[in-house]
Amino acid sequence: MSGRIGPRVAAAPRRGFTIVELLVVLAIAAVLMAAVPPLISAVFPGVELKAAARRTAASLRLVRETAIRTGAEAALVVNVEERTLEGPGRGIVTLPHRIRLRLNAAVREQIDADRGAIRFFPDGSSTGGVVVLARADVRSGYQVGVNWLTGRVRLAPWADK
Repeated sequence: MSGRIGPRVAAAPRRGFTIVELLVVLAIAAVLMAAVPPLISAVFPGVELKAAARRTAASLRLVRETAIRTGAEAALVVNVEERTLEGPGRGIVTLPHRIRLRLNAAVREQIDADRGAIRFFPDGSSTGGVVVLARADVRSGYQVGVNWLTGRVRLAPWADK
């Protein structure tokens, strides 16, 4: 006999993934992440609409906080034709193209036929107004209202009557 103890066992194959396999999985994940959000908004259009209404309310609250913090008037400009919101110190927020906007604001805050503003003052009050967001194919949506006396921003359901 030779000096071996027991039968010889073959070396176990290495386990794991090659770099090519990892890159393929990452590429598939990137394609899925790019494709899924538009599909979700197409299947659940109410989700997209509510998210846009929340973004609008958040933009208004941010402009109010800016006016209070800086001690100077600040306004959120709403462009109903281009579906954009523009406030001080931040870029333009563009809302999805499937959403219709309507702005009811003070006459002195109307810039032109497509644009108007809701202005906030350093004490937190506002010129007041309502931004209505709805999908083009339905007669309901959300309204984001601003109380002129307190400047409070409120989000609520809306239905066209």
